[in-house]
Amino acid sequence: MIEFLKILTLVKGYYKHAALNVFFNVLGMLFSAFSIILLIPIMEILFNQDGKVQKILENKPVTDFFSDGYSLKEHGFYFLAEQIQLNGSAVVLMYVCIMVVLFTFLKNASIYFALYFIAVIRNGVIKDYRNTMYSQILNLQLSFFSEEKKGDIISKMTNDLKEVEWSILKSIEATFRDPLNIVIYFVILIWMSPELTLFLAVFFPIAGVMIGFIAKRLRGNATKGQSKLGDLIAFLEESISGLRIIKGFSVEEKSIRRFDQLNKEYNRLMIKMYRKADLASPMSEFLGITLIAAVLWYGGLLAIDGNIDGSFFIAYIAFLSQLISPFKAITKAYSNAQKGLSAINRIKDITEAEVLIFDQPDAKNIKSLNSDISFSNVSFKYEKDWVLNDVSLELKKGQTIALVGQSGSGKTTLADLLPRFYEPQKGQVKIDDVPINELSLKSLRSLLGIVTQESILFNDTIFNNIAFSVDNASKEDVENAAKIANAHDFIMSFENGYDSIVGDGGGKLSGGQKQRIAIARAVLKNPDVLILDEATSALDTEAEKLVQQALHRLMKNRTSLVIAHRLSTIQHADCILVMNKGEIVERGTHQELIEKDGVYNRLIQMQSFS
Repeated sequence: MIEFLKILTLVKGYYKHAALNVFFNVLGMLFSAFSIILLIPIMEILFNQDGKVQKILENKPVTDFFSDGYSLKEHGFYFLAEQIQLNGSAVVLMYVCIMVVLFTFLKNASIYFALYFIAVIRNGVIKDYRNTMYSQILNLQLSFFSEEKKGDIISKMTNDLKEVEWSILKSIEATFRDPLNIVIYFVILIWMSPELTLFLAVFFPIAGVMIGFIAKRLRGNATKGQSKLGDLIAFLEESISGLRIIKGFSVEEKSIRRFDQLNKEYNRLMIKMYRKADLASPMSEFLGITLIAAVLWYGGLLAIDGNIDGSFFIAYIAFLSQLISPFKAITKAYSNAQKGLSAINRIKDITEAEVLIFDQPDAKNIKSLNSDISFSNVSFKYEKDWVLNDVSLELKKGQTIALVGQSGSGKTTLADLLPRFYEPQKGQVKIDDVPINELSLKSLRSLLGIVTQESILFNDTIFNNIAFSVDNASKEDVENAAKIANAHDFIMSFENGYDSIVGDGGGKLSGGQKQRIAIARAVLKNPDVLILDEATSALDTEAEKLVQQALHRLMKNRTSLVIAHRLSTIQHADCILVMNKGEIVERGTHQELIEKDGVYNRLIQMQSFS
């Protein structure tokens, strides 16, 4: 139950609401108890008088009203006997019935206000938990996501979090209310008959063991079910992303069979889980009725022997029956909590994942690039094999350096080290002779503008996509950035212009249009350093020409690190670095590398031939 208590600590921001919830729950329990206690005078005096009223009046209580429980009972009977003598049984019966209605109304009003305040806690805690998860996702290093399925992460963020809300946080009400309910009623039962209550207490451990056994089995099934749901959502996400491939290769039926298989496995696990969960409530009710039957038998013997008044015994049974509901609720809450705890364990894969890239306590802020960027003897590996091996380079302010090489040579990985998407295992990356791990991430990345081959656009307006990294960007600034990126004309051809929605991932735009909007986004940010990762390799000739024009404007008088497959796009770079198997094998200008007749020249010839 450590995890359960841990999530309850999130309530710390809602102490006021928790206190009000407890207060109104206590009021509700007291009003409920008063309405049941009224059964005693009804049965004792109104329906079994036989001279009892006169007998009570002749024995006026001599003790104080609150001296003990027995005196309280005596004073209550004496007061009602007086009222019957003065006003008659019918009038007293009417008053008692009105009081029952009043107490019932007050009880339900109190319960409503308790629920009113618990709603703030229940939804607020989930809101805070969701924010914590999202913040953690954005703070985690990219390597974390290469090891996790995107669909499974989404499942943890949505379905598992919803399971926590329904299975645990909806049980907070039971956690706050029902133990109070049980304590209040149990104290009343002890007051009414200590002997009968002691007999009752013998059965509690037996019920607890049986319920605990079911809950333990339930948690295991819940963990498997949530994991399988993550696989199902991951497969669905991949299918939607790869719909063109599925249709193009005519493998719809194969994909449907695979989805059906995953769906059946999830369905089978959930059926087993629900069957166990559904067993908890009827079992608790059965145990409760069995308990009442045992008390009826034992209490009946006490009543026959004159050890307990008949009216008290009936009221005792009424109070005991009120215990069934909270015990049933706690049982259901405990069994449901097991599903929530398994969801928490999956969520912890995100919330407790180690953040490897973070700001040092004394991290420095950097406002601009003044001199150069250097990579000194940098080596990096994702797992076992080195992807970069002892790489060194210097990029001076205002220079353009191009990285070329075959796929898998380490170009993109090298560029990813500059914004600290990854940390090198050996060597250092420095800006103005300061190691970048000594700079704050925010200030470091504020220097950089990144344009990639696969332009990342958000399902929002064109305006908001361009102004993504600039708060309060003006319309004029956004339009100027779009003009520099050769995007203004096609944007204005849309019916809604800059207010046009680009669709999921920019799906309503062509590749060239998406690329130019991404360039406009970088233009508006006006970064000191540009990272252009294969920014034109996926475009046709016409689109590439427009994008190249935009890039030339963007790169003018700006420090740039360019990765390209089309070598014709980087011939004017100040320096070209040729990479092979994680190492720089050649470096120089385009003309110098041609004259060397090495790897770069062979790459040029291969592209010319193709």
